[in-house]
Amino acid sequence: MTSSQTAGAETAAPRWATAALVLADGAVFWGKGVGAPRQAVGEVCFNTSMTGYQEIITDPSYAGQIITFTFPHVGNVGTNPEDIESINPAARGVVLRGDITEPANWRAAKPLDDWLKSHNLPGICGVDTREITRRVRDGGAPSGVVVHSPDGKFDIPTLTKTARDWPGLDGMDLAIEVTTKQSYQWNETTWALGKGYGKLDKPRYHVVAVDYGAKRNILRCLANTGCKVTVVPATATAEDILRHKPDGVFLSNGPGDPAATVEYTVPAIQAVLEKKVPIFGICLGHQLLALTLGGKTRKMDRGHRGANQPVKDLTTGKVEITSQNHGFCVVAESLPKNVEVTHVSLFDGSNEGIRCTDKPAFSVQYHPEASPGPEDSHYLFERFVEMIDESKGK
Repeated sequence: MTSSQTAGAETAAPRWATAALVLADGAVFWGKGVGAPRQAVGEVCFNTSMTGYQEIITDPSYAGQIITFTFPHVGNVGTNPEDIESINPAARGVVLRGDITEPANWRAAKPLDDWLKSHNLPGICGVDTREITRRVRDGGAPSGVVVHSPDGKFDIPTLTKTARDWPGLDGMDLAIEVTTKQSYQWNETTWALGKGYGKLDKPRYHVVAVDYGAKRNILRCLANTGCKVTVVPATATAEDILRHKPDGVFLSNGPGDPAATVEYTVPAIQAVLEKKVPIFGICLGHQLLALTLGGKTRKMDRGHRGANQPVKDLTTGKVEITSQNHGFCVVAESLPKNVEVTHVSLFDGSNEGIRCTDKPAFSVQYHPEASPGPEDSHYLFERFVEMIDESKGK
Protein backbone atom coordinates (compact mmCIF):
# COMPACT_ATOMS: atom_id res chain seq x y z
CA MET A 1 0.00 0.00 0.00
CA THR A 2 1.44 3.36 -1.02
CA SER A 3 0.31 6.94 -0.90
CA SER A 4 1.75 10.34 -1.70
CA GLN A 5 0.47 13.90 -1.40
CA THR A 6 1.72 17.04 -3.09
CA ALA A 7 2.35 20.48 -1.66
CA GLY A 8 -0.83 22.13 -0.44
CA ALA A 9 -2.74 18.86 -0.21
CA GLU A 10 -4.46 17.56 2.93
CA THR A 11 -1.69 16.20 5.15
CA ALA A 12 -3.64 13.86 7.43
CA ALA A 13 -1.87 10.52 7.66
CA PRO A 14 -3.66 7.41 6.38
CA ARG A 15 -4.68 5.06 9.21
CA TRP A 16 -2.12 2.46 8.22
CA ALA A 17 0.85 4.88 7.93
CA THR A 18 3.62 4.63 10.51
CA ALA A 19 6.22 6.53 8.47
CA ALA A 20 6.51 9.45 6.08
CA LEU A 21 9.04 10.99 3.72
CA VAL A 22 8.48 14.75 3.65
CA LEU A 23 10.24 16.83 0.99
CA ALA A 24 11.12 20.51 1.11
CA ASP A 25 8.53 21.33 -1.57
CA GLY A 26 5.75 19.95 0.65
CA ALA A 27 5.37 16.58 -1.04
CA VAL A 28 4.59 13.77 1.42
CA PHE A 29 5.05 10.04 0.83
CA TRP A 30 3.29 7.78 3.33
CA GLY A 31 4.45 4.30 4.20
CA LYS A 32 5.31 1.85 6.94
CA GLY A 33 8.19 2.48 9.31
CA VAL A 34 11.33 0.36 9.40
CA GLY A 35 14.41 0.69 11.54
CA ALA A 36 14.65 3.11 14.44
CA PRO A 37 11.51 5.05 15.52
CA ARG A 38 12.91 8.54 14.94
CA GLN A 39 13.30 11.18 12.26
CA ALA A 40 16.29 12.33 10.21
CA VAL A 41 16.85 15.12 7.70
CA GLY A 42 19.15 14.97 4.69
CA GLU A 43 19.51 15.07 0.92
CA VAL A 44 17.26 12.52 -0.80
CA CYS A 45 19.16 10.58 -3.46
CA PHE A 46 18.63 7.27 -5.26
CA ASN A 47 20.84 4.23 -5.81
CA THR A 48 20.27 1.83 -8.73
CA SER A 49 22.24 -1.17 -7.43
CA MET A 50 20.41 -4.50 -7.39
CA THR A 51 22.43 -5.90 -4.51
CA GLY A 52 24.87 -4.84 -1.80
CA TYR A 53 22.51 -2.67 0.26
CA GLN A 54 24.50 -3.25 3.44
CA GLU A 55 27.73 -2.02 1.82
CA ILE A 56 25.84 0.96 0.40
CA ILE A 57 24.31 2.01 3.72
CA THR A 58 27.71 1.75 5.46
CA ASP A 59 29.61 3.67 2.76
CA PRO A 60 30.80 6.88 4.52
CA SER A 61 30.27 8.78 1.26
CA TYR A 62 26.52 8.71 2.02
CA ALA A 63 26.91 11.02 5.03
CA GLY A 64 24.07 13.52 5.09
CA GLN A 65 21.92 11.54 2.66
CA ILE A 66 18.66 9.61 2.71
CA ILE A 67 19.05 6.70 0.29
CA THR A 68 16.16 5.68 -1.97
CA PHE A 69 16.74 2.19 -3.37
CA THR A 70 15.31 1.72 -6.86
CA PHE A 71 15.55 -2.08 -6.58
CA PRO A 72 12.36 -3.24 -4.82
CA HIS A 73 13.61 -6.24 -2.84
CA VAL A 74 15.94 -4.67 -0.28
CA GLY A 75 16.52 -6.74 2.85
CA ASN A 76 15.90 -10.16 1.32
CA VAL A 77 19.37 -11.52 2.17
CA GLY A 78 19.54 -9.99 5.64
CA THR A 79 22.75 -8.58 7.06
CA ASN A 80 26.02 -9.96 8.39
CA PRO A 81 29.10 -8.57 10.14
CA GLU A 82 31.36 -9.04 7.09
CA ASP A 83 29.53 -6.93 4.49
CA ILE A 84 30.16 -3.51 5.98
CA GLU A 85 32.31 -0.64 4.75
CA SER A 86 32.42 1.22 8.07
CA ILE A 87 31.41 0.39 11.63
CA ASN A 88 29.05 3.34 12.06
CA PRO A 89 26.83 4.13 9.04
CA ALA A 90 26.88 7.80 8.07
CA ALA A 91 23.70 7.72 5.95
CA ARG A 92 20.69 9.46 7.49
CA GLY A 93 17.98 6.93 6.54
CA VAL A 94 16.56 4.62 3.87
CA VAL A 95 13.54 4.60 1.55
CA LEU A 96 12.31 1.23 0.27
CA ARG A 97 9.63 -0.03 -2.13
CA GLY A 98 8.78 -3.42 -0.67
CA ASP A 99 8.42 -4.66 2.89
CA ILE A 100 11.56 -6.09 4.47
CA THR A 101 11.13 -9.85 4.32
CA GLU A 102 12.74 -12.55 6.44
CA PRO A 103 16.32 -13.08 5.23
CA ALA A 104 16.87 -15.98 2.84
CA ASN A 105 20.63 -16.40 2.71
CA TRP A 106 23.01 -18.75 4.50
CA ARG A 107 25.31 -15.84 5.47
CA ALA A 108 22.56 -13.81 7.15
CA ALA A 109 23.15 -13.08 10.84
CA LYS A 110 20.45 -10.46 11.45
CA PRO A 111 17.37 -9.18 9.57
CA LEU A 112 17.84 -5.77 7.94
CA ASP A 113 15.12 -4.19 10.11
CA ASP A 114 16.90 -5.27 13.31
CA TRP A 115 20.24 -4.13 11.90
CA LEU A 116 18.81 -0.67 11.09
CA LYS A 117 17.47 -0.40 14.64
CA SER A 118 20.85 -1.37 16.08
CA HIS A 119 22.42 1.56 14.21
CA ASN A 120 19.60 4.00 15.06
CA LEU A 121 18.73 4.43 11.38
CA PRO A 122 15.10 5.28 10.48
CA GLY A 123 13.44 4.22 7.27
CA ILE A 124 10.22 3.92 5.33
CA CYS A 125 8.94 1.13 3.10
CA GLY A 126 5.88 0.72 0.89
CA VAL A 127 6.38 3.95 -1.06
CA ASP A 128 6.53 4.55 -4.81
CA THR A 129 10.29 4.74 -5.21
CA ARG A 130 9.87 5.22 -8.96
CA GLU A 131 8.09 8.52 -8.39
CA ILE A 132 10.79 9.66 -5.95
CA THR A 133 13.50 8.67 -8.43
CA ARG A 134 11.81 10.65 -11.20
CA ARG A 135 11.64 13.68 -8.92
CA VAL A 136 15.38 13.47 -8.22
CA ARG A 137 16.18 12.79 -11.89
CA ASP A 138 14.12 15.71 -13.20
CA GLY A 139 14.43 18.27 -10.43
CA GLY A 140 17.66 17.45 -8.63
CA ALA A 141 18.20 15.92 -5.20
CA PRO A 142 15.79 17.58 -2.71
CA SER A 143 16.14 18.01 1.01
CA GLY A 144 13.77 15.80 2.97
CA VAL A 145 12.88 14.29 6.31
CA VAL A 146 12.26 10.58 6.82
CA VAL A 147 10.27 9.91 9.99
CA HIS A 148 9.28 6.59 11.56
CA SER A 149 6.44 7.21 14.01
CA PRO A 150 4.87 3.97 15.37
CA ASP A 151 1.90 5.88 16.82
CA GLY A 152 1.01 7.28 13.38
CA LYS A 153 1.26 10.92 14.46
CA PHE A 154 3.02 13.41 12.18
CA ASP A 155 3.44 17.18 12.31
CA ILE A 156 3.73 17.71 8.55
CA PRO A 157 4.11 21.54 8.59
CA THR A 158 6.99 21.28 11.06
CA LEU A 159 8.60 18.42 9.10
CA THR A 160 8.30 20.41 5.87
CA LYS A 161 9.95 23.41 7.52
CA THR A 162 12.75 21.17 8.82
CA ALA A 163 13.39 19.95 5.27
CA ARG A 164 13.31 23.49 3.87
CA ASP A 165 15.65 24.84 6.54
CA TRP A 166 18.28 22.14 6.07
CA PRO A 167 21.25 23.84 4.35
CA GLY A 168 22.07 21.03 1.90
CA LEU A 169 25.41 19.47 0.97
CA ASP A 170 26.68 22.37 -1.15
CA GLY A 171 29.42 23.99 0.96
CA MET A 172 29.23 21.32 3.68
CA ASP A 173 32.41 19.66 4.96
CA LEU A 174 31.40 16.13 5.96
CA ALA A 175 34.81 14.49 5.57
CA ILE A 176 35.79 15.95 8.92
CA GLU A 177 32.84 14.10 10.51
CA VAL A 178 33.51 10.61 9.12
CA THR A 179 37.31 10.46 9.11
CA THR A 180 39.28 8.39 11.58
CA LYS A 181 40.36 10.25 14.72
CA GLN A 182 43.78 8.65 14.85
CA SER A 183 46.20 6.79 12.60
CA TYR A 184 46.14 3.00 12.37
CA GLN A 185 47.65 0.12 10.39
CA TRP A 186 45.72 -2.04 7.89
CA ASN A 187 46.77 -5.43 6.47
CA GLU A 188 43.43 -7.20 5.78
CA THR A 189 42.99 -8.43 2.19
CA THR A 190 39.83 -9.10 0.17
CA TRP A 191 37.17 -11.69 1.00
CA ALA A 192 37.09 -15.21 -0.47
CA LEU A 193 34.30 -17.77 -0.25
CA GLY A 194 34.99 -20.29 2.50
CA LYS A 195 38.01 -18.34 3.73
CA GLY A 196 36.72 -14.91 4.71
CA TYR A 197 39.20 -12.04 4.73
CA GLY A 198 42.90 -12.69 4.28
CA LYS A 199 45.99 -11.10 5.78
CA LEU A 200 48.99 -9.50 4.09
CA ASP A 201 52.14 -11.08 5.53
CA LYS A 202 54.90 -9.88 3.20
CA PRO A 203 54.24 -6.33 1.95
CA ARG A 204 56.12 -4.98 -1.07
CA TYR A 205 55.37 -1.33 -0.41
CA HIS A 206 54.05 1.03 2.24
CA VAL A 207 51.10 3.26 1.32
CA VAL A 208 49.66 6.06 3.45
CA ALA A 209 45.89 6.35 2.95
CA VAL A 210 44.33 9.70 3.82
CA ASP A 211 40.89 8.90 5.20
CA TYR A 212 38.20 11.32 4.00
CA GLY A 213 35.61 8.58 4.56
CA ALA A 214 37.42 5.49 3.31
CA LYS A 215 35.59 2.25 2.55
CA ARG A 216 37.18 -0.84 4.03
CA ASN A 217 37.28 -2.65 0.69
CA ILE A 218 39.51 0.06 -0.76
CA LEU A 219 42.04 -0.64 1.98
CA ARG A 220 41.67 -4.38 1.31
CA CYS A 221 42.34 -3.89 -2.41
CA LEU A 222 45.50 -1.92 -1.60
CA ALA A 223 46.62 -4.74 0.72
CA ASN A 224 45.80 -7.25 -2.03
CA THR A 225 48.41 -5.61 -4.27
CA GLY A 226 51.06 -6.08 -1.60
CA CYS A 227 50.82 -2.69 0.09
CA LYS A 228 50.99 -2.28 3.84
CA VAL A 229 48.61 0.57 4.62
CA THR A 230 48.86 3.29 7.24
CA VAL A 231 45.58 5.20 7.52
CA VAL A 232 45.75 8.83 8.65
CA PRO A 233 42.98 11.37 9.39
CA ALA A 234 41.65 13.76 6.75
CA THR A 235 43.32 16.64 8.57
CA ALA A 236 46.78 15.06 8.39
CA THR A 237 49.42 17.56 7.29
CA ALA A 238 52.10 16.84 4.72
CA GLU A 239 54.51 16.33 7.61
CA ASP A 240 52.13 13.80 9.19
CA ILE A 241 51.94 11.90 5.89
CA LEU A 242 55.58 12.04 4.83
CA ARG A 243 57.05 11.10 8.21
CA HIS A 244 55.84 7.54 7.50
CA LYS A 245 58.20 7.51 4.48
CA PRO A 246 55.46 6.20 2.15
CA ASP A 247 56.14 4.62 -1.23
CA GLY A 248 52.75 5.98 -2.32
CA VAL A 249 49.88 8.08 -0.99
CA PHE A 250 46.22 7.20 -1.45
CA LEU A 251 43.43 9.82 -1.28
CA SER A 252 40.19 8.12 -0.26
CA ASN A 253 36.54 8.55 -1.09
CA GLY A 254 34.33 10.61 1.18
CA PRO A 255 31.17 12.73 1.50
CA GLY A 256 30.29 16.38 1.15
CA ASP A 257 31.56 19.32 -0.87
CA PRO A 258 35.25 18.98 -1.82
CA ALA A 259 35.65 22.77 -1.96
CA ALA A 260 34.67 22.98 1.71
CA THR A 261 37.79 21.01 2.71
CA VAL A 262 40.50 22.85 0.77
CA GLU A 263 41.88 24.75 3.76
CA TYR A 264 43.38 21.56 5.21
CA THR A 265 43.42 19.09 2.28
CA VAL A 266 45.01 21.03 -0.58
CA PRO A 267 48.20 22.15 1.24
CA ALA A 268 48.92 18.56 2.31
CA ILE A 269 48.33 17.12 -1.18
CA GLN A 270 50.37 19.93 -2.77
CA ALA A 271 53.38 19.15 -0.59
CA VAL A 272 53.16 15.43 -1.43
CA LEU A 273 53.01 16.31 -5.14
CA GLU A 274 56.11 18.45 -4.79
CA LYS A 275 57.97 15.47 -3.29
CA LYS A 276 56.85 13.43 -6.33
CA VAL A 277 55.50 10.62 -4.17
CA PRO A 278 53.03 8.60 -6.32
CA ILE A 279 49.40 9.53 -5.62
CA PHE A 280 46.17 7.65 -6.38
CA GLY A 281 42.79 9.20 -5.58
CA ILE A 282 39.22 7.88 -5.62
CA CYS A 283 35.93 9.83 -5.54
CA LEU A 284 36.43 12.75 -3.11
CA GLY A 285 40.16 12.07 -3.36
CA HIS A 286 39.86 12.52 -7.14
CA GLN A 287 38.11 15.86 -6.69
CA LEU A 288 40.68 17.04 -4.14
CA LEU A 289 43.58 16.12 -6.44
CA ALA A 290 41.92 18.13 -9.23
CA LEU A 291 41.45 21.13 -6.92
CA THR A 292 45.09 20.91 -5.84
CA LEU A 293 46.21 20.89 -9.47
CA GLY A 294 44.19 24.02 -10.23
CA GLY A 295 40.87 22.60 -11.39
CA LYS A 296 37.35 23.27 -10.15
CA THR A 297 34.44 21.13 -8.94
CA ARG A 298 30.67 21.60 -9.08
CA LYS A 299 27.52 20.16 -7.50
CA MET A 300 25.68 17.79 -9.82
CA ASP A 301 21.90 17.88 -10.20
CA ARG A 302 21.40 14.22 -9.30
CA GLY A 303 24.83 12.62 -9.05
CA HIS A 304 25.87 9.08 -9.95
CA ARG A 305 24.91 6.32 -7.53
CA GLY A 306 24.76 2.66 -8.45
CA ALA A 307 26.76 -0.36 -9.54
CA ASN A 308 25.91 -0.13 -13.25
CA GLN A 309 27.59 3.08 -14.43
CA PRO A 310 29.45 2.89 -17.79
CA VAL A 311 32.81 4.66 -18.00
CA LYS A 312 35.27 4.81 -20.90
CA ASP A 313 38.99 4.59 -20.19
CA LEU A 314 40.42 6.95 -22.82
CA THR A 315 43.92 5.53 -22.38
CA THR A 316 42.85 2.04 -23.52
CA GLY A 317 39.54 2.67 -25.31
CA LYS A 318 37.84 0.10 -23.10
CA VAL A 319 34.46 0.59 -21.46
CA GLU A 320 34.04 -0.63 -17.90
CA ILE A 321 30.91 -0.94 -15.78
CA THR A 322 31.59 0.81 -12.51
CA SER A 323 30.26 1.34 -9.01
CA GLN A 324 29.71 5.02 -8.19
CA ASN A 325 28.52 7.28 -5.41
CA HIS A 326 29.08 11.00 -5.82
CA GLY A 327 27.11 14.23 -6.01
CA PHE A 328 30.00 16.52 -7.03
CA CYS A 329 32.26 16.27 -10.07
CA VAL A 330 35.41 17.77 -11.56
CA VAL A 331 34.88 20.45 -14.23
CA ALA A 332 37.06 19.09 -17.04
CA GLU A 333 37.30 22.47 -18.79
CA SER A 334 38.93 23.97 -15.70
CA LEU A 335 41.90 21.60 -15.63
CA PRO A 336 45.35 23.01 -16.47
CA LYS A 337 47.43 21.84 -19.43
CA ASN A 338 49.53 19.46 -17.35
CA VAL A 339 46.43 17.42 -16.42
CA GLU A 340 45.01 14.88 -18.86
CA VAL A 341 41.44 13.57 -18.80
CA THR A 342 41.63 9.76 -18.70
CA HIS A 343 38.04 8.61 -18.07
CA VAL A 344 34.58 9.92 -18.98
CA SER A 345 31.04 8.91 -18.05
CA LEU A 346 29.04 7.42 -20.90
CA PHE A 347 25.85 8.52 -19.15
CA ASP A 348 26.41 12.28 -19.22
CA GLY A 349 29.99 12.89 -20.41
CA SER A 350 31.14 14.13 -17.00
CA ASN A 351 34.72 13.70 -15.89
CA GLU A 352 35.59 10.33 -14.34
CA GLY A 353 39.39 10.37 -14.22
CA ILE A 354 42.54 12.46 -14.59
CA ARG A 355 46.30 12.01 -14.82
CA CYS A 356 49.03 14.51 -14.09
CA THR A 357 51.52 14.56 -17.00
CA ASP A 358 54.49 15.94 -15.07
CA LYS A 359 54.04 14.21 -11.71
CA PRO A 360 53.19 10.61 -10.65
CA ALA A 361 49.54 11.22 -9.80
CA PHE A 362 46.20 9.99 -11.12
CA SER A 363 42.65 9.58 -9.85
CA VAL A 364 39.18 8.36 -10.78
CA GLN A 365 35.73 9.56 -9.78
CA TYR A 366 34.21 6.09 -9.38
CA HIS A 367 34.85 3.19 -6.98
CA PRO A 368 37.19 0.56 -8.48
CA GLU A 369 37.03 -1.50 -5.28
CA ALA A 370 33.31 -2.16 -6.01
CA SER A 371 31.69 -3.60 -2.86
CA PRO A 372 29.06 -3.71 -4.12
CA GLY A 373 29.44 -3.76 -7.86
CA PRO A 374 31.43 -5.20 -10.76
CA GLU A 375 35.17 -5.70 -10.52
CA ASP A 376 35.99 -4.28 -13.98
CA SER A 377 38.14 -1.54 -12.45
CA HIS A 378 40.33 -3.51 -10.05
CA TYR A 379 43.19 -2.95 -12.53
CA LEU A 380 43.57 0.60 -11.20
CA PHE A 381 45.12 -0.67 -7.98
CA GLU A 382 47.71 -2.52 -10.07
CA ARG A 383 48.24 0.68 -12.08
CA PHE A 384 49.03 2.46 -8.82
CA VAL A 385 51.61 -0.16 -7.84
CA GLU A 386 53.16 0.05 -11.33
CA MET A 387 53.52 3.80 -10.79
CA ILE A 388 55.30 3.10 -7.51
CA ASP A 389 57.56 0.62 -9.35
CA GLU A 390 58.42 3.31 -11.90
CA SER A 391 59.16 5.86 -9.21
CA LYS A 392 61.70 3.43 -7.75
CA GLY A 393 63.24 2.61 -11.13
CA LYS A 394 61.96 -0.98 -11.21
